[in-house]
Amino acid sequence: MKTYSRYLLVVPFLMFLLVSCGYYNPYVYSGPEKVIYITNWKNRTSELGLDSDIYQSLVRWFQKSGSIKISKQKEGADLVLAGEVVSISIPSLSYGAGNTTSEIKVKLTVRYILKDLTSGKVVMEVPKEQWTEGYLVGASSSETSDNQDEAIKTIIDDLSQKIYQQTLVELPKL
Repeated sequence: MKTYSRYLLVVPFLMFLLVSCGYYNPYVYSGPEKVIYITNWKNRTSELGLDSDIYQSLVRWFQKSGSIKISKQKEGADLVLAGEVVSISIPSLSYGAGNTTSEIKVKLTVRYILKDLTSGKVVMEVPKEQWTEGYLVGASSSETSDNQDEAIKTIIDDLSQKIYQQTLVELPKL
């Protein structure tokens, strides 16, 4: 019984320390509510669905903040986020026995812009950014295709996270 009563004294003290330490999550915007219109990105590649995958990934990231709302219409939005998939390249990276490819590297080139619709000010502009992710050649073509899809998915999620985080840094400056 004495052990139990000690825990009753220690738990509130630990909770007080955690609450008072000043920790906050830097990846959540808690300022005034902002509405961001995210356009469908232009896809200049032959890889179908990249634009849709990027849009969905961006929406997932921006939904992490309760103070940021996503809009499918430009009217009523505070900011617009637009982008373009410029190119995708899938060159061979290394070779195994018999000069067969064992690893491939996907290179995705994009550009994007975040603009304040009220002032017309460009908040963030990246005219060219290249993302690279390697993947292994599988025992079958379907396994290799699955590996390629996973590499592209990783690039898209990393890209979306970066755009989200950069936006969070810029929003308080508006």
